[in-house]
Amino acid sequence: MNHRETDIGTREATAGGCVSIGKLKLKNPFVLAPLAGITDAPMRRICRQMGASLTYSEMVSAKGMYYGDRKTEKLLALYDDEGPTACQIFGSEPEVIAFAAEKLEQYGHALLDINMGCPMPKVVRNGDGSALLKDPVRIERIVAAAVAHTTKPVTAKIRIGYGAGENNAVETAKAIEAGGGAAVAVHGRTRAQLYTGKADWGAIAAVKQAVKIPVIGNGDVTDVSSARAMMEQTGCDLVMIGRGALGNPWLFRDLSRDWQGLPPVPPPSLPEIREMLLRHLDDLTGWKGDYTAVREMRKVCGWYIRGIPGSAAFRRQVNQITDVDELRRVIEGL
Repeated sequence: MNHRETDIGTREATAGGCVSIGKLKLKNPFVLAPLAGITDAPMRRICRQMGASLTYSEMVSAKGMYYGDRKTEKLLALYDDEGPTACQIFGSEPEVIAFAAEKLEQYGHALLDINMGCPMPKVVRNGDGSALLKDPVRIERIVAAAVAHTTKPVTAKIRIGYGAGENNAVETAKAIEAGGGAAVAVHGRTRAQLYTGKADWGAIAAVKQAVKIPVIGNGDVTDVSSARAMMEQTGCDLVMIGRGALGNPWLFRDLSRDWQGLPPVPPPSLPEIREMLLRHLDDLTGWKGDYTAVREMRKVCGWYIRGIPGSAAFRRQVNQITDVDELRRVIEGL
């Protein structure tokens, strides 16, 4: 994936292969997807430092921002050294989205993203997330409202359609573009698929052919070869990685090196995994406190040790721990 051998429409024709979303310039086309309950500040910072050019927040309620909910406000917070971040909000009322867009000016996020793909029933029931895929007219109004109330680039993340076998991704993407959106991220699955089956990269390619704004491909990218394949098969300008980065922030290192034409490096050793787990624990403790950190590390540990001999016993042990110092000792003994 040497940048000299790939034709990406938003990349500057200079050494370094920069990629742009509106006025935001990125060092490479590999970004961390927004994942509810996962892409908090510690996760974002780790992935950024490993090579991700842009990281997305967890999904933030526009209504929560409107009503000044404290838990919502916490999701907006950033480390000072995070680098460019995108804040992803969800909602379906243009006036509420406009308020949230204006309020985000107070924070340090470089980009505002609107969720139009979340498949979860509690989100869809309120007309938010992937429910918006059924109403391209509303989508255009929502994007236009956000664009009118922020100085940041506004993007949206969609799925290719709502029901099984449906595909209105081109119509949806055109609505986003018409509303003034600076880019569109396309997850190559329908709402009905949730996270099952195979992502339809052909649908992403169709969107790329239909709009002039940058297209961010998402779905089934887990390594350098699948990232290469997505870019080659879809022509997408950027690649968004979500589940593929869980327990593997080194993926962004590998992608970044490949993008620069540098040789691959060995996969992380057990000592490197151990050190990353300890770092993740320390960051979570500092960000959320001991009680929450210990409990959230249960899932984090599971991500990092997949496939390692003895991982099942390690997970069982971690799941019983309630003290942060004990958890640190157990990780150090991994």
